[in-house]
Amino acid sequence: ALSLTARHCGAELERYGRCVAASPDSWPRDCHRLRLGIARCASAHPLIRRIRRDCADSLGAFERCLREHPGAVGECGPHVREFLLCADGVAPDGSPGTSPGTAPKDTPGG
Repeated sequence: ALSLTARHCGAELERYGRCVAASPDSWPRDCHRLRLGIARCASAHPLIRRIRRDCADSLGAFERCLREHPGAVGECGPHVREFLLCADGVAPDGSPGTSPGTAPKDTPGG
């Protein structure tokens, strides 16, 4: 799921990442427009919309951590891991309990 985000919105993510790295103390203000660009791009893809919906809690915790530690992004590692685990568990077809490359346990032969 995350590789899809990178493929679909890679240019936006790259610009935002460069902005955050260049503005460690003021990135929330300086990079706001770029963040909105990522949101617009992501909202155009169904899987990305599902990740944002299904992982809203962990994404919100990560974003709060970034705001609370603007000069120490490394403090947010646990929140990143939690979000990534959630995002990786979102099924590309929208069905619960599956992830890319795995079959649901209740299907014949699976």
